[in-house]
Amino acid sequence: MQGLSATGRAWVGVEVDQQKAAQLARELVVPETVGRLLVGRGYGDLESAAKFLYPDAGHLHDPRLLPDYEAAVKAILGAKERGEKIYVHGDYDVDGVTSAALLTRFLKRLDCDVVPHVPHRMREGYGIHLDAVGWAKEQGCKLFLTCDCGVQAHEQIRAVNEAGMTAVVTDHHELGETLPEAVAVVNPHRRESAYPFAEISGVGVVFKLCMGIADELGIRRENYLRAYLDLAVMGTVADVMPLTDENRVITSLGLPVLRDSKKAGVQALLKVASLDMADRLTARNIGFQLGPRINAVGRVDDASTALDLLLTDDPVEAFGLAQALDAANLLRRSHQDEALAQAIARVEAMPELPAVIVVDSEGWHPGVVGIVAGKLVEKFGRPTFVLSVDEAGNAKGSARSIEGFHLKEAIDLHRHLIIGGGGHAMAAGVNVSGQNLVAFSESVAAHAQATLSPDAFLFKVKYDAEATMAEAGPDAFTQINRMEPFGHGNPEPVWLVRDVELVGMRPTRKPEHVGVTLAQNGRKRGAMAFGIGESFAGKKIGDRMDVLVKMDMSEYRGQQEFRWTVVDHRPSG
Repeated sequence: MQGLSATGRAWVGVEVDQQKAAQLARELVVPETVGRLLVGRGYGDLESAAKFLYPDAGHLHDPRLLPDYEAAVKAILGAKERGEKIYVHGDYDVDGVTSAALLTRFLKRLDCDVVPHVPHRMREGYGIHLDAVGWAKEQGCKLFLTCDCGVQAHEQIRAVNEAGMTAVVTDHHELGETLPEAVAVVNPHRRESAYPFAEISGVGVVFKLCMGIADELGIRRENYLRAYLDLAVMGTVADVMPLTDENRVITSLGLPVLRDSKKAGVQALLKVASLDMADRLTARNIGFQLGPRINAVGRVDDASTALDLLLTDDPVEAFGLAQALDAANLLRRSHQDEALAQAIARVEAMPELPAVIVVDSEGWHPGVVGIVAGKLVEKFGRPTFVLSVDEAGNAKGSARSIEGFHLKEAIDLHRHLIIGGGGHAMAAGVNVSGQNLVAFSESVAAHAQATLSPDAFLFKVKYDAEATMAEAGPDAFTQINRMEPFGHGNPEPVWLVRDVELVGMRPTRKPEHVGVTLAQNGRKRGAMAFGIGESFAGKKIGDRMDVLVKMDMSEYRGQQEFRWTVVDHRPSG
């Protein structure tokens, strides 16, 4: 490995068997650049590569393989036949809201009497509040369905049982030591699960469960997919699920359905996000435009507004609700920018950067601490906890991690110092009493220092393969787009192009961005370097460098132009 790049990062290449890549490319009749990508991403045989390149509804796994599938279906169809009221409990993020919307819409299509609910972040917190159990009982519900939550809600599910209701849990979060006492716990992460792919989202679990019920009731698969893939794809992408296996099928098939959705709420959401006239949608549109608007109302206000949006069939009501989401997103940005600036200042004021960053404040909005934690990880390369201190002095918030540091395991090791917490390897939530905050901060940092190697704290950028300027051109870009949708688990390809000459630089209105022109073997290529403009300070025309690039198509005044996006650079040699 060479030294660090101009932005202080280490470059890590994917090992690719070039002969295998060439053979696969010949078998698939694709350029060798595509063959290199497929082999590098684990699709080295013809069958898996063809499945990846050509996702199809037939690749969706059998819903009947989900744990407790039969018990869940029996409970749902039994409630339908008896005419019993059904309570649907989701969550306040995109995955939880789309889960609740999909399940509610599907059950109503079966003529069920449904009471949907998503929790208020401030009043109820994450998961199932005991008050929700009381509300369900007051409404006369007999079946209590959860989506995107419930797998560790032992007390709440016991309360459901004691209230005379039947509980069915659908969730995708990591399991605790034991399962809640529900008649069915549909979670692909269960140890005895025969389901082939565990990394589906909460809405993915609901989507597959309902698909199985639809199959049993004789609803045409094509009609089912057209009706619900728009909701499934939003939750899958926004919850940052890996876009591989079944998630790739849901996303690839779901994006066109989302674009042409007949749901008034979805169309209104596309309109306020300025996507209603788009020819096509990408996973990036969900991650950066649609998802944040749904999440925002749950962060700074009431997620039920987002649920109402996805359930309404009235275009006028839908547009008003979508505007409310848009306004919430602007407010979220304001809270986020303020908290982020303060958090960065606090970290930079620390005498030494700890192995784990823990920052807290009374003034930070609880709804944005997760986003701020992610931004701090990007800037400082450390696992980070960002906590908002409440009136009782307790520090509650979110954590984001780096590769190699499992947040949930770290939290479990510190149960004696916290009020509560849980999550995944890379994202978690925690609640710490004020008197234990210093001890928790020091202990979790010591744990990271003891378990992580110094290399873990290096900023790294991965690239997929090497290419020449000629190879990484418009024709390759067209072929590589067959690997869309790109996102988590299937990122946009990054290419290492060695020994190019800097033949032009042009400033932009923002100093963090710079336009450059690069040359190699008589060819020239325009490129943009976003966010790393300062790294070109001191560079001179004629300098030779290695570059990491993505291929892109820019549009200006209706004209499209192929270009590179420079991810990083270093001197050649």
